[in-house]
Formats: sequence, structure tokens, C-alpha cells
Amino acid sequence: MTVPATSITRTLTCYDIFNGDADGLCALRQLRLDDPRKSQLVTGTKRETALVARIVPRAGDKLTVLDISMDRNRDALLHALGAGASCLYFDHHYPGAIPDHPRLESHIRYVANACTSLIVDEFLGGRHRTWAVAAAFGDNLPEEAEAAARSMRLDKEKVATLRTVGECLNYNAYGETEKDLHFPPAELYRRLAKFIDPIEFASRDPAFEALKLGYEQDMALAATVEPLTDTVGGQVTALPAEAWSRRVSGAWANHMATSDPQRAHAVLVRHAQGYTVSVRAPFAQPSGADLLCRQFAQGGGRPAAAGINGLPENELQRFVTEFERAYPDRVT
Repeated sequence: MTVPATSITRTLTCYDIFNGDADGLCALRQLRLDDPRKSQLVTGTKRETALVARIVPRAGDKLTVLDISMDRNRDALLHALGAGASCLYFDHHYPGAIPDHPRLESHIRYVANACTSLIVDEFLGGRHRTWAVAAAFGDNLPEEAEAAARSMRLDKEKVATLRTVGECLNYNAYGETEKDLHFPPAELYRRLAKFIDPIEFASRDPAFEALKLGYEQDMALAATVEPLTDTVGGQVTALPAEAWSRRVSGAWANHMATSDPQRAHAVLVRHAQGYTVSVRAPFAQPSGADLLCRQFAQGGGRPAAAGINGLPENELQRFVTEFERAYPDRVT
């Protein structure tokens, strides 16, 4: 018997689309603790941010998008909304023009002292805050992380564990492809999803110790590299074309920013076509990193921390010049 077309129903698809770093992972974990659902995970390395275009949306589908710039995903987002999907969007990167659409709910805060997990934490009323604390540490927002930890009256040992978890989750996201990473971000999320909080993950999942060891080894290698330029206002370091360099670039940039808070820092990693770039504004005055990086074709980010996905070799000197122009003096 032929079933009338009008009686055929399609099961809608839920997509969780998120940056593979600590902030994206922890933001999603908070939401799914609060609202469990079966979903398709769409993620990748830290620099894979045009993620909405990877799905084929249909009417009724539900998208949750976390920690990727709306500016980079606007066309794909508008396509999804036009196809009849709905979207809940959380982010802290430069958004550009935010569409006004009845099926789009956006929570975007483009300021230096916010990360996506803290925005989600506020949205959820702090119900799963330990994940936000870990994410804020991973996103190099220690003051905000410690303030959130104080609100929970966490002891020093737990705060230290959350810091290490956040830093290790963030470190794992950096690489040219997922082959550079210790764990693909989707697999790492599935491991995190077995636990109520990051402290439990740290004590029970051997992935944490593997990440911690890799982080320590790669940071030690980075410490042996001399800077390319070293001025009053900042420092530019170029790491070699090695897997460890690609993994540690963001973590090393964060370390330099907190160790030398009055100056800006840029960490470049050489690859076949040029460089990837991580920029950190002076920790004491976290602004301008996004404006610097957006002068280049594949640049973007936020005021305190930004990057360039592909800087051609012939634009290296121009980048150094613009970096020194953006940060000519030590912050006082």
C-alpha cells in the first residue's frame, strides 16, 4: 500500500556545532548537562571555524552553535534559517551584523573579558559552573575564572585542577589538522560527556594525563626557541614546522601573555604556504589583537586574543611592521 505523502514524517536533526578548544567543549558540556539530547557533533581544530557550512540543514532541524564567529558563518547560518532550521548561538568573537530572524536566538558578547562558556554559564544561572571555570582558564582569562571559582567557594586544589584541565583542553585544539592533535575534539567531547564536572574527568579519564604530559613536553620545546623580534612593546616568536609547534602555539602565546603582561606577543608557526599566527594583546591592557589580525585576509578573533589562519611568506614583514605599530610601547 502506498503511504500518502502527507503522512510521512521526518525526524528532525539536532546539530551541536562548536569550536574544538576548551571554551567550545565546556560550553557544550554545560548545555547538554542542562538539556540532554542526541545530536550530531560538528567540530574540528581551533582554526576550523567555518563549521555551519558543513551541515545540510532542513526544516525543523535545531542548531546549537558555540564559540565560532558569526561573521565567518553568516552565509551558512542564513541558509540554515532559510531552510527552516532554528538556531541557538553563543559566542564572544567579532560577529559583524547579527541577523534579525524569529528562529535565531543569539547570545553574543564581544568584549575582552568574556568567553563563550561564561556566557553560557550566565544563561544557565551557574548550574554547571565548574565547566565555565575550566574554560575561562583555558581561554586565558584567569581573573574571570578565579572570580567564578570564588563564587562556588572552591578550595585551592580544585581551582588548580580546573586550571590544568582548561589549559590542557585548549592546548589539544591547536594543529593544522586533527592528525596533529592528541585527541580529535569530537572524541574528546564524548569523553568529557561521561562526567558531571571537569574534576571528575581529571581524576578518572586517562586522557587527562596524556594531555598533561603532552602539554608539558611541548611547552618545554617552545621555551628553547629564540624570538624573531623583541621590542619595547612586544615580542614575535616563529616556531618551526613541526607537529609540536602546531600543538603548542596557542598555549605558548597564552603563557607569554601572562608571564610578561605589559607587552604584546605573537607566536607564528611555519607551514608550507607561510605561517599561522596567534596574537595576544598585553594582558594589562587586552585590546587591539583582533584589529591587527583583521588587516590580513585570514585574520580574526577578539580584542585580547586573535589569529591569522594563513599568513603568506611575503606578508611576514608587513605583519611584523603592523604588530610593532599596534604595540609600540610597554603598558604602564
